Amino acid sequence: MPRKIIEAVCDKGPEGSSFFEIGALWGRQVVTGLARIDGHPVAILAGDPFFLDGAWTADACDKVVRHFDLADTFHLPIIHFVDCPGFAVGVKHEKSGVTRKGVRAMAAVYQTQVPILPVVIRKAYGLAGSAMFNPTRTRWRYCWPSGDWGSLPMAGGIEAAYKRQLEGSADPEAELKELYRKFEAMRSPFRTAEAFIAEEIIDPRDTRPLVVDFVRHAYRALKTGPRSFGMRP
Repeated sequence: MPRKIIEAVCDKGPEGSSFFEIGALWGRQVVTGLARIDGHPVAILAGDPFFLDGAWTADACDKVVRHFDLADTFHLPIIHFVDCPGFAVGVKHEKSGVTRKGVRAMAAVYQTQVPILPVVIRKAYGLAGSAMFNPTRTRWRYCWPSGDWGSLPMAGGIEAAYKRQLEGSADPEAELKELYRKFEAMRSPFRTAEAFIAEEIIDPRDTRPLVVDFVRHAYRALKTGPRSFGMRP
């Protein structure tokens, strides 16, 4: 799915899509590569829900760091199709250092100086979901109506967070449904747009024209010169 979205947005030539994927066989929760948008070179990043639902593992975090540093070094605007349920959890991932590498990936995203356009196509949960761009810099963020985000995914998260309340309820099933109804409204992308945290909820069919518009503005704002960044975990 993410590759079809990328190919639909990127320029096409005689031999097909201009998208050139990098690192397809590792960190497969994230698709990375280079492409052309309106003739301009850009870096592409997209979550792939077909591998661990897109959760960022230690390898995926390393892949994100490399790709953001590559884009920043060569002054390439970044288009990020966001679909991330958060960092991977469990003993296996803890032993692989996902926490440290996850924070390192977030640092790389926040230190990147090139313009970034996040397009939230599906999930954006937890710290990994918030690492789509540096919110203190000038940025645009578009969302599809299928956007879905929050601190934790609702499935299972509500049962864990409200365990005591549900156990003390006279009708736990009805109580759980009410909690789901309440938080369902909070995670809507329309609510986020109303709070001006997202620029616009867009029709997915309008993605390419809006990305083209972003890239044209990005290339006017790009600054050349060597890149450097601060400390990372």
